[in-house]
Amino acid sequence: MHNSGLSTNQIMRQVIYALVLGVSASYVFFGWGIIIQILLGTAAALIIEALFVALRGRSVLESISDGSAVLTAVLLAISIPSIAPWWIVVMGVAFAIIFGKQLYGGLGNNPFNPAMLGYAFLLVSYPLQMTTWPVDFLSFSQAVDEVFNLLNFDAVSGATRLDSVKTSLSLGNDIATLQVHSTSQAWINIGFLVGGVYLLARKIIFWHIPVAVLSGILAMALLIAMFDSQPHLPVQNHLILGGTMLGAFFIATDPVSASTTPKGRLIYGFLIGVLIVVIRTYGGYPDGIAFAVLLMNMTVPLIDHYTQPKVFGRP
Repeated sequence: MHNSGLSTNQIMRQVIYALVLGVSASYVFFGWGIIIQILLGTAAALIIEALFVALRGRSVLESISDGSAVLTAVLLAISIPSIAPWWIVVMGVAFAIIFGKQLYGGLGNNPFNPAMLGYAFLLVSYPLQMTTWPVDFLSFSQAVDEVFNLLNFDAVSGATRLDSVKTSLSLGNDIATLQVHSTSQAWINIGFLVGGVYLLARKIIFWHIPVAVLSGILAMALLIAMFDSQPHLPVQNHLILGGTMLGAFFIATDPVSASTTPKGRLIYGFLIGVLIVVIRTYGGYPDGIAFAVLLMNMTVPLIDHYTQPKVFGRP
């Protein structure tokens, strides 16, 4: 992120504001579930952050007021299915705060993106709950019933378009016979894209990482389309399905766990984009953003070491 003169709390608030359009699009297409998940995740984050900060003997008010725990909760809550059981988001946020942040010493010391660490933990541990998404708008009462397991609306749940297309292709179906487009996911991605442009305009994030991520996605998707004879997701659909724009502008740009040098940001972002397509195409999970980001988080010290800008006056 830029040194924009804003406090940590102000930066976190700006990022949350930038998420509003994407979240609003999700609400329009899928209903109240996403709002409930955000509220549950935020409450869990504040409670867990306060408990662990108190155990460490630090200032609870200072820690929870910087906004980082709330942003982690919001990013995780909008990444999981909006009809996931209530304990999914609570466990994911707890894992993100404890193992992705507090055990490393708190904000500024974490080597991994906390939200994506929590997401990966949930996806590996609870694959069924993490891959069942709503396919229709849910009213407030329906969403409450679903999230808190009061009733079961099987008729309005299923896989995402990205997941269903990948499964159909693996079964040998012709790409021409499949409906690969998704109006809802396209508008949601557009919402996050506009929010990302807002962050760029406010100089909250650098342009290098999102541009590099999208370039890596396009380059790898084109290479696969050119040299792999098997049918795969069309290149353009990699941009409008799944969490592409959320990942490029809000996840990969995390200032703590991302690369910090200009060249390093380009390398870091490009390789994230490449890994996203590789995981989507050949991996066992429908979307690869979390794993791509976490894998590249591990390489950040190496990337930054070899991409340090030269000091003026020295060879």
